[in-house]
Amino acid sequence: MGARKRTAAEAARGPLVHEFGLLLRAATHLEQRINAAMRAESGISHVMFEVLIRLCKNPGEQVSQRALSDDLVLTSGGVTRLIDRMEEAGLVRRVPSPDDRRVTLVEATPEGEKTFVHAVDVHARIVERYYVAPVTADDRTRLAASLERITTALQDED
Repeated sequence: MGARKRTAAEAARGPLVHEFGLLLRAATHLEQRINAAMRAESGISHVMFEVLIRLCKNPGEQVSQRALSDDLVLTSGGVTRLIDRMEEAGLVRRVPSPDDRRVTLVEATPEGEKTFVHAVDVHARIVERYYVAPVTADDRTRLAASLERITTALQDED
């Protein structure tokens, strides 16, 4: 006699479906909280904040739109539109690459740096409340290490 087939309801209640769903829901809700607070208090979206992190990490560094696309997991068209909006807002500027005329580099403006510094405080407050406060330091350390391993495994497949 063959093995009984699982029902759709049993499959939906599977532990992997449940655990991954928890991860996605937590990340999505945290992203929404950060995005709403940043828009209200800093005038930028969370994805703009992510661009500014990359551009402000190493002062004076210019980053290609391609690198931003890879870092943010956005299409090249999506990054182009995002940088267009950020340039219009005075947060970034595009400069031609001195090494390759086909490449456009992006750098933060002084206004972008100022906005970023303010947004970091907003980000920290939300992350502290919804990511740090609910779990122990040991659990957060294990979670961060696990997420690093997951990220590495996914990047190794690319």
